[in-house]
Amino acid sequence: MVRILSFTAVLGCVATGLSCSSRAGGNSAIPVYSMGDRAQAGPLIYTVFESKWAPQLGSEATARIPANRFLLLRTSVVNSSSAEANVPTLSLVDDNGQRYPELVNGDEVPQWIGFVRRVRPADTLTGNLVFDVPLKHYRLEVTEENDEKKALVDIPLSFGVENVPMPGMPSVTQNPGGVPPAVKQK
Repeated sequence: MVRILSFTAVLGCVATGLSCSSRAGGNSAIPVYSMGDRAQAGPLIYTVFESKWAPQLGSEATARIPANRFLLLRTSVVNSSSAEANVPTLSLVDDNGQRYPELVNGDEVPQWIGFVRRVRPADTLTGNLVFDVPLKHYRLEVTEENDEKKALVDIPLSFGVENVPMPGMPSVTQNPGGVPPAVKQK
């Protein structure tokens, strides 16, 4: 009986150790972090602070119109190594595995982080990444410059205070009171 309990205890410890190592960056799984958490991929440490959906970028006269919808991610990248590092092009991955690379054009993007990015040792790069993607739930795939170490940052689908017009419903600008005509009090 003691041997069986000892064997079961050892087996439990081994199973626990294996599951923890795959979560912490073992070969079989890519770690997933929440927005606001520090996601490390090699010497680069990424933090996504905020996501914002936009139907266009810039003012009406010079507005950039997306094929789908712009998604801006306010992000910082820290280089924790002792050598200068390149920050690679990043991608969003949807729940079906479809990949969407970040845009190379930062026109009209406030505080654009840039496309060709180098970070000195112990330095931080901060700004907005921009993507043109359908409205969905995504994970940002972050990597080191050799693309060997990866991590995912969960980007929840949220609209914040953006006014997304619904077909057939008046927008706030069309109806300044904000109440649809069908619900107005008499």
